[in-house]
Amino acid sequence: MPTKTNAKIIRRSSAEVRLGRLKTPRNQPATSKDPQQTSASLPLILCFVLAVATVALYSPVGGYPFVKYDDPSYVLQNAHVKAGLTWDTLTWAVTATEQSNWHPLTWLSHALDCQLFGLDPSGHHWMNVMIHALNVVLLFLLLWRVTAATWKSFLVAALFGLHPLNVESVAWVAERKNVLSTLFFLLALGAYGWYARRPEIRRYLVVALLFVLGLASKPMVITLPFVLMLLDYWPLQRIKGWSEPSAAFPVPQAAPLRLFLEKLPLLALSAGSAILTLVAQVPSVIPTQALPIGVRLETALYCYGMYLWKALWPTHLALIYPHPGRSLPAWQPIASGLFILIMLVLAWKQRFTRPYLAVGWLWYLGTLVPVIGIVQVGMQVIADRYAYIPLIGIFVVVIWAASALADRLGFGLVPRAATAALILAALAFTTWRQIGYWQTTIDLWTHALQVTEANTMAENYLANNLFESGRYEEGMRHLRNYASLEPLDPMAHARVAADFQDHGQLPEAIREFEAAIRADSTLGRYGFPGMNRELLAMTYANLGLAYAQSRDETSARDNARRALNTDEQAVAQMVNELAKYLEAHPAAQGYVRLGLLLSQFGHKAEAQQAFEKAQRLDPRIVLPLTTETVLH
Repeated sequence: MPTKTNAKIIRRSSAEVRLGRLKTPRNQPATSKDPQQTSASLPLILCFVLAVATVALYSPVGGYPFVKYDDPSYVLQNAHVKAGLTWDTLTWAVTATEQSNWHPLTWLSHALDCQLFGLDPSGHHWMNVMIHALNVVLLFLLLWRVTAATWKSFLVAALFGLHPLNVESVAWVAERKNVLSTLFFLLALGAYGWYARRPEIRRYLVVALLFVLGLASKPMVITLPFVLMLLDYWPLQRIKGWSEPSAAFPVPQAAPLRLFLEKLPLLALSAGSAILTLVAQVPSVIPTQALPIGVRLETALYCYGMYLWKALWPTHLALIYPHPGRSLPAWQPIASGLFILIMLVLAWKQRFTRPYLAVGWLWYLGTLVPVIGIVQVGMQVIADRYAYIPLIGIFVVVIWAASALADRLGFGLVPRAATAALILAALAFTTWRQIGYWQTTIDLWTHALQVTEANTMAENYLANNLFESGRYEEGMRHLRNYASLEPLDPMAHARVAADFQDHGQLPEAIREFEAAIRADSTLGRYGFPGMNRELLAMTYANLGLAYAQSRDETSARDNARRALNTDEQAVAQMVNELAKYLEAHPAAQGYVRLGLLLSQFGHKAEAQQAFEKAQRLDPRIVLPLTTETVLH
């Protein structure tokens, strides 16, 4: 029978739980059952295993070429980077905002690669792999040091190292900024733990310096101060009155306000980086007229759900995922929003018994904010590389929660190890297969089209790469697909139209030339660049030629007049270049086309000569109009 004194103790303890002031061992992470005390050398062995497994898995990329998407801008065609580590490269890197980012350290890392390896892609790829492997080992060491949970920390790091969603960040040379910024992010976390053990200015300055280096690699790490606030809660347990100090990594506790104030200098660095990034990204930001705020918010909720789904079931991964725009089904953002809400409520209710739920979930939600699409740069809806840091929080939640469930069910070492090995093997196989799609740029875009729908960017880039490889007919097929999906690319419509015209498909050519002109007009109304005057004049001229070939003289002359009014010099150059080409490569149909062009622009004598040459080359040729009618 409890005494009055015991009853008072029980009531007081219950009140402290309700007030969020739990001071019992239940607030400590469950580490007693983690079989980590077997050997002092075990963490070093696990570091070696993680590094070797990661490097071995990604070793195929050492034989891959550069990707013809961003890699040329970052390395192959960048004169500053190719010059190596020079003073001029340093001064340029500090001030450059190319690629819509301010990331001088990333530029310098590419310059260092060029200094060491030249333009041999192997060295550039291996550098990415090595940095990723270092990130994996660092993540393990950080978790192990602050939680003393050796095997749980190992599994989180293994998920991070082997997960297919991270292939894009490692196999793509241009994504050096992602792995490099994460390296400094993790180092800053480690330095923060060092600072928390003995808060003093020189240790704080080390944290700030590493944060600056991370921001100078990629502004994705801008959320570091908020992550540090989460770590104050768990696993560092620095917040006075919220819990007992951590048994695994004891640090002095402080009042919440004091802990917030110490983050202010770091928040100032975040604000400065945000301003620099917004300035750098101005040319690439999609305006609200094209993508309203309401649509962006819906898409942001959808993206949170999609990253989680791809983390759980990592298939159909692509370099580019098309943005759904206004066509997103309403149930998808609603379902994602409900799931987020449920997880937040669950994390709040278990914030003291299972603090890793709140920390891991808020880590995921918070670190994705810079790339969730509220400020939309480009038209991708999600990107695998954006999940590189955020999914660390989800991995922590999954592993710690799975361990707690296994404890509750009484699972022994063998079923735990077997389950973990099976999952990691499946992930490694999927990652190995995903790495294979990076073997060539054509493979990469072909795969993207196989696993996505209505992917305009993939169609366009694949078409261009096929053209460069001499596979014209295949490229044109994909360019036609792209033009059918993208009404606002006048250059693509004009090129497709020219191909239809070359193959005698005049109705299709007229349709595409007119689509090109409409697209150019629409872009101009909204202040976006379209065709230059020369290309627009040539488009009008070719449209007039297509009408002439179709025996529509009125439309032919109207478009000829528009061509001359747009850029008469460009029209003259177009006709002269065709004439010179035909002198070197005589063809009856070519002279018919030249004659029709000349006739549209009033050069009757030259047009007559072109028609006569066509008939000499092929007496059986049938002119689309008689010479007399054309020259009337």
